[in-house]
Amino acid sequence: MIYQSAAEWRAAPRKKVLLFGMSGLGKTHVASMLRGTAEWFHYSVDYRIGTRYMGEHIADNFKREAMKVPLLRELLLTDSVYIASNITFENLAPLSTYLGKPGDAARGGLPFAEYLRRQEQHRVAEIAALRDTPAFIDRAHDLYGYDHFICDSGGSICEVVEPDNPADPVLATLAASMLMVWIEGSDEHSEELARRFDRAPKPMYYQPAFLEAAWADFATETGLPPDRVDPDAFVRWTYRRALAHRQPRYAAMARNWGIKVAASEVARLRSPHAFTELIAHALEARA
Repeated sequence: MIYQSAAEWRAAPRKKVLLFGMSGLGKTHVASMLRGTAEWFHYSVDYRIGTRYMGEHIADNFKREAMKVPLLRELLLTDSVYIASNITFENLAPLSTYLGKPGDAARGGLPFAEYLRRQEQHRVAEIAALRDTPAFIDRAHDLYGYDHFICDSGGSICEVVEPDNPADPVLATLAASMLMVWIEGSDEHSEELARRFDRAPKPMYYQPAFLEAAWADFATETGLPPDRVDPDAFVRWTYRRALAHRQPRYAAMARNWGIKVAASEVARLRSPHAFTELIAHALEARA
C-alpha cells in the first residue's frame, strides 16, 4: 500500500484513494463531497467507460433506434440532427441502457448473444478505464493543480480482476498509485440494496461464467425459452446472486491490496477531515 500507517496518510501532501464496493454504498457520495471542496479531483470509472470507451457504441444504438422513425431517418441521413448521450457522474443511464437486459424483445429484452457481446465490450472498457487512472492522477496534478485524487470505481471492478493473484496487472497498477478502500456493507445493507433494485432493476456487468450459469439456472427454474424471459425478472433474480458472488471478491481485494471501512461510517461523512480520519482509523486497524 502506498500509505503504510495512519501517520503517513495524515501527513501525505498528496492523498490518492480508490473506493470500491457495491453500487449504492456511498462511493459517489464521498467522491462528490470531496470534489465539492475544490481540493480533490474526482475520477469516475463509469463516466470514463461511458464517454471514452463506449460512447460510440451508445450513440450508435440511439441512432439505430432513430433510423426506425422515418422523420429522424431523413434528418440523420442529411446530417440535420445530432444524437449523443448526456452522461454525467450522477446520471449513467445511457451506459446501463446500452448494456440492456436479456429476454423478451417485446418487453425491451435483448437476444442473449447480443447481451453477451455488450457485456464483453463493457469488460474491455472497464479494464481500460481502470488502467487510465494513474495518467489521470498526473493530469489532475500537472494540468489542474489538484494534489488530492479520488477514484470512484464501478461496482463491477471485482469482476474484471483476480483479487488473489499478486500479479494481477490491473490491481497492481491501481495499488501502486492509490490506496484501495473497500466500502463494506452489512447484511442489512445487502437487503436494502436488493429491495432498492427490486423497485428499479437496472442493467449491470457480470463475469461471463457467472452470467451464463445464472441464465441457464433461470431457464431451468422457470421453464421459459430465452425469447419469453421477462428481462426485469431475470435481472432481479440475478441481483441477489451477484451480491453473494461479489462479497468475497471485494473482501479479497481489501485483504490483499488495501483496507476496508464500514458503509455505515461512510454514510455519516460530511467533511474531508472526517474522511481523512476514517481512512486513518482503518489503516490503524489493519496494522
